[in-house]
Amino acid sequence: MRIIVLTFLLASLFTAVALPASSINAPAKYDLIIRNGRVVDGTGRPAFRNDVAIDGDRIVEMGDLRNVPAKRIIDARGQIVAPGFIDMLGQSEQYVLIDPRAMSKVMMGVTTEITGEGESIAPVNDRILKEQEDFNRRFNLTVDWRTLGEYFKRLDKQGAGVNIGTFVGATQVREYVIGYDDRPPTAAELEQMKKLVADAMIAGAMGVSTSLQYVPARFAKTDEIVELAKVAHQYGGIYITHQRSEANAIDDSMKEVFEIARRAHIPAEIWHFKTAYKKNWGRMPEMLGRIAAARRQGLKITADVYPYVAGSTSLSACLPPWALEGGTDRMVARLKDTATRERLKKEITTDSKDWENIYLGSGGPGGILIGSVVNRELESWQGKRLSEIASAQKKDPLDALFDFIIADHGQTGAIFFMMQESDMQAALKSPFVSICTDSGARATDGPLAGSKSHPRGWGSYPRILGKYVRDEHLLPLELAIRKMTGLPAENVGLKQRGLIREGYFADITIFDPNTVIDRATFEEPNQYPVGINYVIVNGQIEVDNSKRTAALGGRVLRGPGYKWW
Repeated sequence: MRIIVLTFLLASLFTAVALPASSINAPAKYDLIIRNGRVVDGTGRPAFRNDVAIDGDRIVEMGDLRNVPAKRIIDARGQIVAPGFIDMLGQSEQYVLIDPRAMSKVMMGVTTEITGEGESIAPVNDRILKEQEDFNRRFNLTVDWRTLGEYFKRLDKQGAGVNIGTFVGATQVREYVIGYDDRPPTAAELEQMKKLVADAMIAGAMGVSTSLQYVPARFAKTDEIVELAKVAHQYGGIYITHQRSEANAIDDSMKEVFEIARRAHIPAEIWHFKTAYKKNWGRMPEMLGRIAAARRQGLKITADVYPYVAGSTSLSACLPPWALEGGTDRMVARLKDTATRERLKKEITTDSKDWENIYLGSGGPGGILIGSVVNRELESWQGKRLSEIASAQKKDPLDALFDFIIADHGQTGAIFFMMQESDMQAALKSPFVSICTDSGARATDGPLAGSKSHPRGWGSYPRILGKYVRDEHLLPLELAIRKMTGLPAENVGLKQRGLIREGYFADITIFDPNTVIDRATFEEPNQYPVGINYVIVNGQIEVDNSKRTAALGGRVLRGPGYKWW
């Protein structure tokens, strides 16, 4: 009897031990399971404990999956499992062709970029390509597309580290049809511009965009923009804008945004929302109030912001519009003329509502820092203030400015210190404001390593999570994640992205809330953040335990008007 009982007990013990072993050795049910993490799903609701299973490019199951086998297990204990971050203005449409890894974006958790600020990647013709030839030559970029559909085909074939969606630029179609002159389109030209917008929408554009501060976009009147926005609306797109003024004329500029949305019956988003120049500091709550009032009246108005007090654009943006008319060659010729320089000096040192005087608005040469250059001979000046350059060259600051623009043939990117922290924070907290970088993807190695840029392109999302959520308690984690994921996906109409949800695409960022922080500075921006431990794009692991893999999981994201035939 004792032998029988002992045999039974041994058999039972063997069975109890063997069951977990057989489970471990069972065929994998899923490609990947993320276990033990706190999920912040992008809706804004509180974090919750859940495991997340991925098969192929989709999230397929959520719940207690501790005994479910998978090809790969990520233990996210102590970490946040969030949707991949969506950059509402990424500027990487050319950069991903030069270096498809999209390193600076992927390393801070960005899985999707929206781009196309006024001057979009397409359509292009010979006139536009001539303006781009310095950049394309510097980076050996061959432009083998003319339409947005052709660009998408190239990107599909080459691959990228992030998903890319783009708007068609109203500036782009104006340059294509009219060029760089200050005049309205004829009736026939406007019809051609509308046709180009329609073609781009059918190819997959998200909507139509403007960058009205800049030449030649500034030459477009409101009626012209409304007509193009109506076309985007017909295909389900939205209107998105770098508004005509972010500074002295911001009141009229905001009215124009609302007017375009109302007349075209189209949702509108304001890119990199700000109240710039010292005389406008403190006005952000008022501007947010205007958007809130417009929303109560039925307009679908949203905005986005980056978490820094400096902006970045071309150094040539310091010049008044008339000096930029006609394209780069004509601008350079003007800067070489002594009499024209004297006129420019007078206008640039005079405050005005007629144009965005970013030189004066940044406090002069001490508030302007050289970011990126195309002319390799100028690289030593990257990270230096214009005031430092003028002093070193023993020049008047405006002469130093003009000479630098000439030497880099108008290709210099600069950083302008022109905002106030409290205004930026007010926008950051607003429930209808999402997040952008307004910066293209770069890397610390490879073909894009030689140039510097704004630190926002390296650290925006970790900066918010570390500085403004964890350290300063400016906004709760769940709201911050919503602003980076679910909200921008809703605003731009991305389907099955932006949330951790069964059936959605597996774009996921896993980070340590206790250590996540940016390291990029204005002087030394080319530094990856810390605390972003895993990044998954369409089911492919691109950052694995803080190290970049060789995966290029990004895809083209086409808008609502897309027709494949």
